[in-house]
Amino acid sequence: MSRQSSRIHEVPDDLLAAIDYCYEQGWTDGLPVVPPILERVDAMSARDGRPAETAIATHPATGLQLSLHTAAVNAVMAGCLPEYFPVIVAAFEAMDRPEFNFHGSTASTGGSAPLLVVSGPVADDIGMNADVNLFGPGNRANATIGRAVRLILRNVFQMLPGISDKSTQGNPGKYSFCIAERARGNPWPLLCEAQGYPKGTSSVTVFAGGGFCNVENHGGNTPEQVLGSVADAMANHGCITLGQSVVILAPEHMGIVAGAGWTREKAQDFLFARARRSVESMKDVGKYRDREYEAQHGEGAHPLASPGFVHRGLSPADILITMGGGDAGGHSCFIPSWSRGRGSIMQHQRIAGAVAPN
Repeated sequence: MSRQSSRIHEVPDDLLAAIDYCYEQGWTDGLPVVPPILERVDAMSARDGRPAETAIATHPATGLQLSLHTAAVNAVMAGCLPEYFPVIVAAFEAMDRPEFNFHGSTASTGGSAPLLVVSGPVADDIGMNADVNLFGPGNRANATIGRAVRLILRNVFQMLPGISDKSTQGNPGKYSFCIAERARGNPWPLLCEAQGYPKGTSSVTVFAGGGFCNVENHGGNTPEQVLGSVADAMANHGCITLGQSVVILAPEHMGIVAGAGWTREKAQDFLFARARRSVESMKDVGKYRDREYEAQHGEGAHPLASPGFVHRGLSPADILITMGGGDAGGHSCFIPSWSRGRGSIMQHQRIAGAVAPN
C-alpha cells in the first residue's frame, strides 16, 4: 500500500497479488513493478530531507505537481534504492524549467525520451555504469533511475501512451534512458566541472533525446576521421534539425581525439562545422521550409544558411560531448534532439545530498 495522491491502497498480503494490483491500477510501464509499501516509500523520500509534500516539478499544461512523496512512490516501484533518489529529484528539478518543455517532449509524435547523463563522484558512489554496455541492461542504478523517470511521467503527469503520449513509433529509451559519464581515463574535464559546479559536486544533465544512433569507425586514426564519422551521422537527412546533440565518444575514439591534443571545445567546433547539409539537399527531401522567414527575405532564404548550408544546431555549444563505454571497440554514438526545431533545450542540475551507500 502507498499514500500516493493522499490515498492508502489496501491489498492482499501477497507479493504476486500486489504486483497484479499495480497492473490493474495502470501504474506500470508494461513490466512488473515493486509494490510501493509505506516503509520503502518513507525511506526513499526521507533521503531528500525536505517535507514529503514538497513539490519539485509542475506539469505546465495540467498543473499536476510532483511531490517528493509521489516521486518516492514511483522510485520504489521502479526498483530504486534510496541512495539513487537525489539523482531523480535533481533530474526533475532540471526538467521543470520551461526551456526543457517536458510536456511537449513527452506528448508529441516525435517519441523522445528524457536522457539523463550523471557526472561526478555520485556515479561511483551509487554504483552506476559508465563502462561496458553503457546503454544496455545489467546495472540496477542506471536502469531503475531511468525507469523511475518514465513511471513518474506516466503515473504523476499522466503521459499515457496512445492518450496523452502520441509518439508515432516511440523509443526504447522510454523504458529507461540513464547513463553515467565515464571518469576513469577521461582526458577532458567532467561535465559537472565544465558546467561550473564546485569541485566534488555531481550533476545530472537532462536531454529530450530521440533514438540511439551508433557511429562505427574502426579504421579512423585521426580526430578528423573519427569526428568526421560522427558529424556525418549528426547531419543525415533523417536527423538534421536546428536542435541540440549529445555525442558519447567511446574510449577508443576519445583516445584518438584527445591524444592528438584536441579539447572538447575544438571537437565541438569541428562537429558543428561538419554537421551540415546544403540548402539544395534539404529542399530535395522537403525539410527546408521556413515560410515566415522566406516571406520576409525571399524564397529559399534561411536564417542559418551560411553560405548555402544549414548546420545542426545554432552553435558549437549545442553539442554535448563526453566519454562513455568500454575500452575496446570503435563504437561511439549520437543522440538527436526532439522536435523539428528547438522545442527542448538541455538542462543540468546539481545533485544534492548525494552520499555513498553504507
